[in-house]
Amino acid sequence: MFKAWVYNGGSSVPVEDVLAIPGIIQNEKSMVWIDLLDPDDAEWDAIQRIFHLHPLAVEDARKHGQRPKLETYASHAFLVAYGAYQDPADLPEIDVFIGPTWIVTVRERNKRGAAVDSGAVRRRFERTRGEGIVPGYLVYTLLDEIVDGYFDTVDRIEDHLERLETKIWIGSEADETSLQRELLHLRRELVVFRRRIAPLRDVVLAILRREVAWIDDHNLVWFQDVLDHLLRILDQVDGLRELLGNAVDAHLAIVANRMNLIMKKMTSWGAILVVASIITGVYGMNFVEIPGASADNGFAVAIGAILVTTTGLYLYFKKKDWL
Repeated sequence: MFKAWVYNGGSSVPVEDVLAIPGIIQNEKSMVWIDLLDPDDAEWDAIQRIFHLHPLAVEDARKHGQRPKLETYASHAFLVAYGAYQDPADLPEIDVFIGPTWIVTVRERNKRGAAVDSGAVRRRFERTRGEGIVPGYLVYTLLDEIVDGYFDTVDRIEDHLERLETKIWIGSEADETSLQRELLHLRRELVVFRRRIAPLRDVVLAILRREVAWIDDHNLVWFQDVLDHLLRILDQVDGLRELLGNAVDAHLAIVANRMNLIMKKMTSWGAILVVASIITGVYGMNFVEIPGASADNGFAVAIGAILVTTTGLYLYFKKKDWL
């Protein structure tokens, strides 16, 4: 899907014909933004030919799952980032080519068919850009929208973790397996989420070090705000990872404690029954002379001894809170 806009001063005009773009980008007073969603081979060939994109950058953009990064070439820069999504482990990828008077964004859908919302970026850019036509502010708007979206993802992770913590303390033995599965799944999501967003910090720092020639000093100050938000998110993610580790440890401790209680009960009942087994075992031995074996009330005495000893042991273990 191909969309393009030309920004000249305070106006913006959509471009319908891709063949008109080469002439437009020659005008230093205009800026062109081309937005592609899941481009096919023909669209890739067209933008590579029009903007003289480096083959290595195009190869990276066509391969999904790239690490967030910033690479600079003679005529343009190449940036990879990931947009926010409700599933922290399935963030949609966006590739950005930055030139002197043009921007090309290539959005890729994730496994569930979602992509970065370029419409929200365009509305904000057109509302706040003023008279500027340089690409630096558009790159800032794009990154700021992406990073701000991470806060919602982090909030959903935090809410999920709070629900799991509640389950840990009030959960029953029946849902231990599902709870453990949820904890491990959330831990994996956090690891993947951090892997997708942490390298973006180096991208923003590289921009602040003026490694992209087409982002002027006037717009660099905006990227300080992006970096601040990103550092806050990374701090929150690290805090959530620590809390999740504590939750896993607490769950394992509760399971182990529950197992200890079960073992105590089994040991107590075993001790109670072994006394009865000893008494019945003694009077079941094949000897002629066993004290009390021939007495008229021998059976009642044996049963009474079993009842007294087992009751006494039961009360003792109950007092010790083993039963």
